[in-house]
Amino acid sequence: MTNEQWQLLLDTVNGKLPQKPLTGFIIDSPWIPGWAGISTLQFYSSEQIWFEANKKAIETFPEILFLPGFWSEFGMCTEPSAFGAKLVWNEYNLPHASKVINEISEAAELKVPNPKTDGLLPFIIQRLVNYQTPIREMGHDIKFAVARGPLNISSFMMGTTEFMMALMMDPGNSHKLLETITQFSIDWVQHQKEMFPSIEGILLLDDIVGFIGDDECKEFAVPYIQRIFNSFDSKLNFFHNDAQGLISTPYLKDMGVNLFNFSFEHSMKEIRELAGPEVALIGNLPPRDVLAAGTPEQVREETRKMVLDFGDPKRVIWSCGGGMPQDVSTKNIKAFKETIDDVVPKL
Repeated sequence: MTNEQWQLLLDTVNGKLPQKPLTGFIIDSPWIPGWAGISTLQFYSSEQIWFEANKKAIETFPEILFLPGFWSEFGMCTEPSAFGAKLVWNEYNLPHASKVINEISEAAELKVPNPKTDGLLPFIIQRLVNYQTPIREMGHDIKFAVARGPLNISSFMMGTTEFMMALMMDPGNSHKLLETITQFSIDWVQHQKEMFPSIEGILLLDDIVGFIGDDECKEFAVPYIQRIFNSFDSKLNFFHNDAQGLISTPYLKDMGVNLFNFSFEHSMKEIRELAGPEVALIGNLPPRDVLAAGTPEQVREETRKMVLDFGDPKRVIWSCGGGMPQDVSTKNIKAFKETIDDVVPKL
């Protein structure tokens, strides 16, 4: 992300209307490899291929914000690897992290990993160190510290069903697990900030927040996510939850969130009403069924409907409801961008 793009993003999140509407997408390994004509394994295993694929996306769509920008990641395996998870790789699909614990009672035995030395985390950092100069030569910089959320990591540590049951059956040990993961996450985002002082924002991704009830959200999600977003003096706290979001949305301000990416199953009006006017929204076209599977004309039509239905250009980055999915074509992305540029200024 260039400094100009970063400032436009900050201004938009803070309520200033940009001269042109902002379009942005979360992009990472589900979309980039297939679009760039490479395998997922090539994308992960070669720093040069990773850099060139990101560079190609940026140069193909120079007026679109790609968030977080040159994302150094290994899919959902990144954080679980620091806890010693077995990682299973696939040439063309996302990798999988195996369970670390089988029972919630084992949570008390977990130690907080060291993000400087453990799992894949040193490789995440070193990739960015190795390519920091080429990234800067493109006029871009590293602006976000990125982490999966504590409930998301917990679900990979012991299985989603098992973790959800543990929240209800053994809240004491569930808190121990979340405490360990939260302290690790704080250390992890702080380490990223220390290594790259250009970082001014935090991106936290946690879909499991969308699977719990109101009481559980207040007890098991809000306080831990809030602590991670308070890890350093961040100018932009970006939260991604593209599962069910109606329970957690009223607590975004309590968590410190000022930019929210949510499920396409919720209307932007609905989320705005629940989140309040101070939280900026990034969404909300259906990612798979329209942006990936639709024709350019269908993308244009659904994008036009989305904009006119919401009717408010303030504090919005126009996007899809979640990260960029597999198989989204260049034509469809351009159709989305062209429609936004045509329709939004007329609101």
